[in-house]
Amino acid sequence: MEYERLKKEDRPVLAVCYDFDRTLSPDDMQAQGFIQSVGENVKEFWRQSNELAKSNDMDMNLAYMLTMVKKCKGKFYMTREKLAEYGAGVKLYDGVPEWFDRIDEYGDSRGIIVEHYIISSGLKEMIEGTKIAKKFKKIYASSFAFDEYGVPEWPAQTINYTNKTQFLFRIEKGCLDINDHGGVNEYIPPENIRVPLRNIVYLGDSDTDIPCMKLVNSYGGHSIGVYDGATGDKSKVYSLLKNNRIRYFAPADYTEGSEIDRLVKAIIDKTAAYEKLEQKHVNDLLETRNAQK
Repeated sequence: MEYERLKKEDRPVLAVCYDFDRTLSPDDMQAQGFIQSVGENVKEFWRQSNELAKSNDMDMNLAYMLTMVKKCKGKFYMTREKLAEYGAGVKLYDGVPEWFDRIDEYGDSRGIIVEHYIISSGLKEMIEGTKIAKKFKKIYASSFAFDEYGVPEWPAQTINYTNKTQFLFRIEKGCLDINDHGGVNEYIPPENIRVPLRNIVYLGDSDTDIPCMKLVNSYGGHSIGVYDGATGDKSKVYSLLKNNRIRYFAPADYTEGSEIDRLVKAIIDKTAAYEKLEQKHVNDLLETRNAQK
């Protein structure tokens, strides 16, 4: 099967990758309408889901997906369209809807192509229902396989904290299709990499983001821990920074002029400057190779 593989652009690409729950939204997406609609208390829903995972030695994301399906029985059909409706009701942090276009425009003014990606353990079908879904080049999230009536019959994808990192490599090489195993494992000379890991920004809020944060850090990329400015609780980002998981932290306020706005723009400025030097190196390397043939 032929898969589309994106090639290196004529300008540097900066990929901004986001977790979703408590990174772009202040709460778990399932707790913003869905759980209430099946008549459950939020804490009790998660208790039952976690108990299901524990008693069956089960992935916790598969457990919450199964719990969602079971809780709907006798109440309503949990279709793709219904999940998108719940996604449309998910609350976003201040400034999120306007954030993407503004950052894209700033990147363009500095000669940088900015792309946005979701890498989340949340539910893809709900994220696709949000007002910001079309801002992402790709949404990687847990998802269902649906039957001919649009009803879930099996998990299509489950994304947990360990397998999140594969999507960074897909973005790096431009092999965005999750079934393109050959492309993501193919060797590509460093000068031909579409999005070097140094040009990846990862925003997250919790331990489930640590493998991605650690990977991005190790290659000179940029990991940012976000926290809820309304509560002011920085305990998690303090821990992440202390343990070298993140390089920066900021409140989850995406309005123009906010701390995270200034931070990402500074990263764009740094990327623009560094990539000019890197291009000089690549040009010199190619000249040397040609001269020695």
